Amino acid sequence: MSKINLNASEVQTRESRLGSITGFVGTAGELVGCCRAGTLKESERSFSQCMGCSSGNAFCQLSMIQDAAVVNHAPVGCAGDFFTFNFVYRVGQMERNLPPAIGRYFNTNIEEQDTIFGATQKLASTIRTVYERVKPNAIFITTSCASGIIGDDVEGVADDLAKELGIPVISCFCEGFKSKIWTTGFDAAYHSIVRKLVKPPEKKSNKVNIVNFWGSRIFDELLNPLGYEADYIIPFSTTAQLAHISEAVATIQICPTLGTYIGAALEQVYGVPEIKSPPAYGIAGTDQWLRELGKVLDREEEIESLIVKEHERVLPNLQEYREKLQGKKAYLTAGAAHGHALIALLKELGMEVQGAAIFHHDPIYDNGTTASDALAHAVNTYGDVPNYNVCNKQAYELVNVLNKVKPDIMIARHGGMTLWGAKLGIPTLLVGDEQLSFGYQGILNYAERILETLDNKEFVLNLAKHSTMPYTKWWLDQDPFSFLRSDLNVKVY
Repeated sequence: MSKINLNASEVQTRESRLGSITGFVGTAGELVGCCRAGTLKESERSFSQCMGCSSGNAFCQLSMIQDAAVVNHAPVGCAGDFFTFNFVYRVGQMERNLPPAIGRYFNTNIEEQDTIFGATQKLASTIRTVYERVKPNAIFITTSCASGIIGDDVEGVADDLAKELGIPVISCFCEGFKSKIWTTGFDAAYHSIVRKLVKPPEKKSNKVNIVNFWGSRIFDELLNPLGYEADYIIPFSTTAQLAHISEAVATIQICPTLGTYIGAALEQVYGVPEIKSPPAYGIAGTDQWLRELGKVLDREEEIESLIVKEHERVLPNLQEYREKLQGKKAYLTAGAAHGHALIALLKELGMEVQGAAIFHHDPIYDNGTTASDALAHAVNTYGDVPNYNVCNKQAYELVNVLNKVKPDIMIARHGGMTLWGAKLGIPTLLVGDEQLSFGYQGILNYAERILETLDNKEFVLNLAKHSTMPYTKWWLDQDPFSFLRSDLNVKVY
């Protein structure tokens, strides 16, 4: 089990902490077997087209705290995605019925001479300017490759300015070059929050922490009848709200990939139990997750009654969808735990999962158990998945596989991946709200979206006729994993 150390200024990368990887090809069952046997190891690529960045993942969480500001200590190019985060922030505010506000994001603009003489004075000056302009209740400093390479004393500047300004000024070490696992950025953001914002509990509340992205509020309807209140973190929280998350009765993760670190930190440091179960996707997964929730919240009888009631409501409709989707072939690409959960959901609907391109793999989570392993749950409950590829968004591999397996539909969690299926004439569904498919109702929601996507494919068929691919016939004829040095080297497409 990973030991949470809040005295350290930065969190260990997932490679060193959990043994996470970004390279594997085989079947899902083979990957689960390697993890259980302790034989999992990284398979390196001799060519890499792109890679996610830890800094962006840290920023995507910290930038959504309502009354905080974020200073990105980096060259101005690292601020190129500020507009994207601001767009997501404003759309999410509407989803949560919050008053509209613009994100408070700033960049120190590290330049060439700063890499020689240092940029700590520029950082301190930027923080003072940010405080004068927007009067935030906390300021986070996200680091970059440039600030890490030149060795700026970011922690020292943060401590000095916190005393000067009288508010938390918090360093978040998320340099992209330190980890190939993009989700290390989530851990860096949560480490900085638990380390500097969260206070020891004064009393226990009736709140349940919901570690989520920016989707809809689906847990109120579940928790309120049980006598508990959903507390959605981190997006759209306030600093005061985050200070008291140690007083919650439990922590729920919408996705273990997102919340593995903060769930373990709150449990180890403050005794807040984490719901250790695969997320509630599919009938079997939702049953298991609810029973674990009932056990932790001491509401087991109420949960059993809920399960019976929901089965009666959902199963007849589910059977209708299964008849419509039976035999349809799907390929998906997504982050780890959410991708695993989607495998279970698609198989629950009677669809054939031809394969998956999943962005990384954690053989274990920070809670030290395998109870949250959504991939093992999917394999054990629904059977193996061929063409299972762990990759960090390698589009050239994805296009090659899609060209060979030719699924009826492609499911994608990240917008940048959807165009590849569409350009091949494959109906493609983008998962926007990650909570749309959660729980019993989520199965029906997703089935409806899949049917809509399959029934409206005229656009992608026309797009395929009039668009070109950047990949040549030579590459599309190759083994998709020619550049992946894998011990398995299994061809299963």
